[in-house]
Formats: sequence, C-alpha cells, structure tokens
Amino acid sequence: MISVQKTAELTGHGNPIFTLELSQKPGILFSGGNDKGLVEWSLKNNAFIKVMFPVNASVYAIHGPAGFPLLFAGLRNGDVLVFDFIKQQLVKTLKHHQKPVFDIKSVAGKQELLVASEDGTVSVWSLETLELLHVITVSHDTIRSISISPDEKNVAFGCRNNHIYLYDLSDYTVTKALLGHTMAVFSVKYFPGGEYLISGSRDAQLKIWDIRTYELVTNIPAHLFAVNAIAFHPTLPYFATASMDKSIKIWGADDFKLYKTISREKGFESHQLSINKIVWNGNRLISAGDDKKIIVWEISVN
Repeated sequence: MISVQKTAELTGHGNPIFTLELSQKPGILFSGGNDKGLVEWSLKNNAFIKVMFPVNASVYAIHGPAGFPLLFAGLRNGDVLVFDFIKQQLVKTLKHHQKPVFDIKSVAGKQELLVASEDGTVSVWSLETLELLHVITVSHDTIRSISISPDEKNVAFGCRNNHIYLYDLSDYTVTKALLGHTMAVFSVKYFPGGEYLISGSRDAQLKIWDIRTYELVTNIPAHLFAVNAIAFHPTLPYFATASMDKSIKIWGADDFKLYKTISREKGFESHQLSINKIVWNGNRLISAGDDKKIIVWEISVN
C-alpha cells in the first residue's frame, strides 16, 4: 500500500520548468527551464533561496557531479555553463555543441562528464580540467537521455530515432542498439542492481530490457502520452514515471506493477500540464512541469 501526500508547492518560475537536480549539499534543489536564470531552493524550508546565475537560453539539463564543487547547466543554444560553489561564480562555458543540450551525466571513476545534444553527438569532458577529451557520434538525430550503469562499465543513450544505444565506457565503443519503441526515446535508466534497463518514450510505453541478453523483458503501456522522465527510489524497490499526460505513476521495480497514480483525475492537487522531470529526495518525490510549479510529494509505503 502506497500513500501520497502533497507537502509543498514551490512557485516562482515564470515559464515552464524542464529540469531538476538535487545538490551535492543535502536539502538543496536546483531547477531550470524557459526562464532567465537557474534557481536554488531549500527543501528544508520549502522556500526560494536565490537565482544562482543568469542564462541567455532555456535550461534543459542540470548536473552536480559527486565529489566536485561544480554545477553544470546545459542550454538550448548548446552551451554548458559551469558554476563553482567555492568561488560562487560561473567559471567557464563549455562550448562545443551548436544545438540544444538535453542531458548531462558524470562518470565518477573516470572523472569525466558526458554531454548529450540534439546534434546526435556526446561530448566527453575532463571534470578536473574542464577540457574536451572526446566526441562520440551516437546518432544522426537528437540524444535525449543518458544513463550510466551502476558499475560504470556501460552507458545507455536514448535517442529521437527510437533507438537506445549501449556503449562500453572503457573505450566509448558501441556494443548494442536496442530497437522496440515506435517513437523517440525520452528517458533511459539502469536499474539500481544493473540487471535491467528501462526506457520511456514518446509512444507512451515503458520497456524493460535484460542487459545480459539484450532481450525485451516486458512492455508496459504506461501513460496516455509521452513518458518524459523515470526515477528510481533511492532505497526501496519502486520507480516513478512522469508524463506529458499530467500524471505521475509509481511502479514496482521487482514486479513491474502499477501501485499508484498521482493526477488531478485521481483527486490530487497535482500538475495541470505536462510533467517534465521528477527526482527522489529520500521518500519525497519532487516533480516539475509546464505549469511552472515544483511539487513535493511525501510517499509512504505501508
């Protein structure tokens, strides 16, 4: 039995919110969207703190790598802004992509940053020197999502051409292309145990893949419209999905069953437009969307 309670609504954005990221410092959340700046929030007080820094284009991706006092913001114009928490200022702009940046992830063991773009390439940067190391041509079209396997041996890229491409992280060579979705893949996530990969698409389907055999384990007709985001609970065997259909759903990570739907139709004071991003902060699930709101949900498992 899963119970859900809305505990806070963070307002202040004047335009749609596209991305959320928890800070390396507990109790802090960052948000970005079609606004003039990247925003910092207190999750202890559920309150606005400040605009971290101005931006001259929409923010589509935010990433704070563990072990580094840095925050990266990927913009619609292809730039990646680098903010240094110690200096409390922007220290560099990573310039390579000419088209929007949709996702940013880091590989802790290699101290490398991966940046995925609409241009179909992934740029690889040193987290220590912030210099460009490699450029990988993954697709001829947009790369929407990056997921790094828990053992950091593999990386998955979800692409607009309906494919998921798996790469070996040791040398950035492609190992497999997974095709099953009929529309663009918006989100990919490795299961915490690393045995499965889950993908969500514009076709409203969730697909769960066995990473050992590359076989499709199950297909779930999950939502009415695009699956925009997938997030695993940090300790319990559940994951959440967020959709363009204005709903959040919570699923079992061990049985793939639907346990809860959070939507206005189900009686929750939820989002009124597309939900673009979700993140877990302990047992709290945080969602953001086109209605300019960030909502904090307390999730209890009885």
